[in-house]
Amino acid sequence: MEAGRPLDPGPFSLLRTVRSFRFAAAGLRYLARTQPNFRVHLAIGVAALTTGVALEISAVEMVELLLTIGLVLVAEALNTAIEAAVDLASPEFHPLARIAKDAAAAAVLIAAIVAVLVGLVVLGPRLLERLFGL
Repeated sequence: MEAGRPLDPGPFSLLRTVRSFRFAAAGLRYLARTQPNFRVHLAIGVAALTTGVALEISAVEMVELLLTIGLVLVAEALNTAIEAAVDLASPEFHPLARIAKDAAAAAVLIAAIVAVLVGLVVLGPRLLERLFGL
């Protein structure tokens, strides 16, 4: 939380809403600029979507890919946030800090494995057909 930002936001304010989008955009820029794994997941997601368009997958299948890619990117963002918060709270090594970081990284791994499986189910049959006539 930034210094000077209240816990209770009070009544709706368009200015406050616009600022919150700026904070979110700053977070996205930070992830894209500093987190290699985020960039890798983003690139693979773009490749999967491009492949889906080229293979003319259905709208439902495209939504499945989009949701899965979003899951991986959200997991990576949360992993980064958890790691930063743990580093702030526990600058020295602590076994619980390690568990928090490892569990957050495991969440990304789980999301990535699920994404690969979804990609294989959605894109695999059409790719095999296009490449090998199967």
